[in-house]
Amino acid sequence: MSRRGKFSLLISILLALCIVGRRGKQAQMQMSKKRTSDESHAFKKAIREKVWVETSVDSDHDGKKDRVKVDIIRPEETEKGIQVPVIYNMSPYNAGLVYPDYYNVDEELHCPAPSFTEEYHYDKYFVPRGYAMVNASSIGSKGSDGCPTTGDPQELLAAKAVIDWLNGRADGFDESGNNISAYWTNGKTGMIGLSYEGTIPNGLATLDVPGLKTIVPIGAISNWYDYYRANGAVIAPGGYQGDDADRLAKGVLTRDNPDVCMECMDQMEKEQDRKTGDYNAFWDERNYLNGVHNLKASVFLVHGLNDMNVKRKQFAQWWEKLKQHDIPRKLWLHNGGHIDPKVTGGDKWLKTLHRWFDFWLYDKDNGVMDEAQVTIQQPDDTWIQQTEWPHIDAHNTLFYLGTDPSGRGALQEFEGASEEEKATFTDNAFMKAEELVKKPEVIAPHRLAYVTSKLDSPIRISGFPQLSIQASVDHPAANLTALLVDYGPDGATVVTRGWMDACNVDSIWQSKALDPGRIYTFEWDMEPHDYKFEKGHQIGLVLMSSDYEYTIRPKTSVSITVHYGKSHVILPLVHV
Repeated sequence: MSRRGKFSLLISILLALCIVGRRGKQAQMQMSKKRTSDESHAFKKAIREKVWVETSVDSDHDGKKDRVKVDIIRPEETEKGIQVPVIYNMSPYNAGLVYPDYYNVDEELHCPAPSFTEEYHYDKYFVPRGYAMVNASSIGSKGSDGCPTTGDPQELLAAKAVIDWLNGRADGFDESGNNISAYWTNGKTGMIGLSYEGTIPNGLATLDVPGLKTIVPIGAISNWYDYYRANGAVIAPGGYQGDDADRLAKGVLTRDNPDVCMECMDQMEKEQDRKTGDYNAFWDERNYLNGVHNLKASVFLVHGLNDMNVKRKQFAQWWEKLKQHDIPRKLWLHNGGHIDPKVTGGDKWLKTLHRWFDFWLYDKDNGVMDEAQVTIQQPDDTWIQQTEWPHIDAHNTLFYLGTDPSGRGALQEFEGASEEEKATFTDNAFMKAEELVKKPEVIAPHRLAYVTSKLDSPIRISGFPQLSIQASVDHPAANLTALLVDYGPDGATVVTRGWMDACNVDSIWQSKALDPGRIYTFEWDMEPHDYKFEKGHQIGLVLMSSDYEYTIRPKTSVSITVHYGKSHVILPLVHV
C-alpha cells in the first residue's frame, strides 16, 4: 500500500472513531435530559463477561492477594462509547448455601465464676434502562479465592476492590490472565442486596469508598452481634436455631479446595465465644454502627416488618445512626418477612427503586428526595407516608407490673404495687411461646402474664419497647425473655419479643455469675416494631425464661421471682 493509501486509511479510522464517540456522547446527553432512564437497550444483546479482581487481602494466608470473581452484564451500546453507572451486588450465595450441622442448643447456660437467580438481581429490569449489573462472588465462595469471614474488614475490603477496579484503582483479569479495565463505566456505583448481600453494602459504606454513591440494603445486618446475640444471650436467627457466625461462614465456603480455610473456621468458632455470649473484639469489628460517621453514600433502607431472621433492630438502629449523622436516606417498611420487596411492593417498589438509582447514579432531578422519607405498608396492603420513623407523635408510655383487684397480672400506668409484692415462675425451655401466651388470666407455672384493660381506641406502637424488671434468680445463670402480645377476640398474637442473659446484668462485655436470691434490676430492649392494636384489644406482656425457638435451652429448672414496685415496661405509643 502506498503512503497516500495508508494515510487515507488512518484518516478513515480516526473519523470513524470520532463518529462513534460523538454518537456515544449524543446518546449520553439525550439520556441525561430525561427525568427517568427509559428502556432503550436490548437485554438480549447485552454484553456478558467475567473478570477476576485482585483485592488487597489475603484471607486464606497463601501469600497471594485474594481475587474475586465478577460477572458483568452491560448494555451493548457500551462498546460504542456510552459509559454507564453500575448496580453492584456482592454475594456469598452464588453457589448456594450448604450448612454444616447446627450447634446443639439443648445445653446448660454458662457464666464465668441461598442461591439467587438473575431475576433476583434485577438484571432484566435495569440493563435495558442503561445500567451495568455487576454480581461478584465474595471471598471463599465459588470462583473466588480466600476464606469467608462473616462480615469482618477483610470481607469488606474484598468488596471494595470491585469498586476500585470500576474506577481504575485495582487490577482485573480475564480468564486468560490478561489485564482488563472497566472502560465502559463512569465509575458511579450503587449497591443492592438482600440479607447477607445487603449487609456487605452497609459495612462497605462505612469505609467511604470513592465511587460508591448509594446503597440499598434489604433485610440487612447493621451489627452482627445483634444477629446472633441479644444483651449477652446467644440467640438464633428466626428459623435457624443453633446457627452462629462460624456456621454461616462454613455454609458459604463453596470455593475449590475449601480445606485451606479450616484454620480460619476454627479461629472464628473460638473468637465468637458462644459459651458466654459476651460482646468482644470479634463482634466489635463486625459492628458497622461504629463507622456511620464515615458514610458519604446515600442509603435507601428496606426491611420487612415481619422479619425475624434479620430482626427489626438491625434496620432501626441503623436508621437512628443515619439520622444522627444526617445521611441522605429513605426508609421502606413492607409487610413481609425476610423477602425481597418486589414480592410485597410490585411495580410500586420497582418504580421507586428506579427513581432512586436514577437520582443518585444518573443525576436526574426526579423529585425522589423531595418526597416523605418513610413508606410503610399496612396490614391491608395499603401504604402510608411519614416524615420520620419512629412516628413523630410516638410517646414513651410507662406501664408498671402489678395485679388487678382479682389478683390477675395487670399493666398499669401508675405505680400501684409495693416492692413486697412478687410472683415466681419456673423455666421450661421446651414449651413454645405460642403456648405460654394463651389464657393470660390463668396463673401458669412457667410464665407471668400482665395485660392492660381493653383499649377504648386503636393505638400504635412505633419504636423500641424497653423493660426494667426487678427480679431474683435461684441459680447463678438464667435466660430472660419478654413477649409483647396482642390479645383480641381471635386469641393471642406475639407482636415482638426481647431477650437477655441475666449474667450480663452489668454489661454485655462481661458476664458474671448471679448471687442466688439477690434482687437485681434487669434492663433490656425488645425488637422494635410498627404495629397497631385495635379497639377492644388488650396489650399484654409475658415474662418467661428460655425461648424455645431462639435461646439456648438449658435443662436446669431455674426459678425467677419478679418483684413489682418499680418493675415496668416502656412502650412508644401513638394514639391513632
